[in-house]
Amino acid sequence: VQLQASGGGLVQAGGSLRLACAARGLTFSDYHAGWFRQAPGKEREFVAAIRGRSDRTYYADSVNGRFTISRDNAGNTVHLQMNSLKPEDTALYFCAATNQDCDGYGCYETVSEYDYWGRGTQVTVSS
Repeated sequence: VQLQASGGGLVQAGGSLRLACAARGLTFSDYHAGWFRQAPGKEREFVAAIRGRSDRTYYADSVNGRFTISRDNAGNTVHLQMNSLKPEDTALYFCAATNQDCDGYGCYETVSEYDYWGRGTQVTVSS
């Protein structure tokens, strides 16, 4: 299984970026997918997730209303549309996937829930 994240870059505050996570060796429609980010000196933190087969989405409070996670089944890709970017969004962004089901509060928000990880794509937001 390979997950390849792309779409990062340098953008001014208030701008937008669209990240993509392409999968090889698994079908995203059958998996739950998530985006995490890690800033220098900080732990990897949850950003957003989308449940497989139902498209239910989950967001961290810090990005809710600004970021949107979606899945393109035909392209076997998960996207993260990031609008109104802030300097504090600067981080290395990772995509991840799991087929472990979860019910209840806080699903898909922890690193340990995911089985597959891609390499990160850098997002830098200048003030």
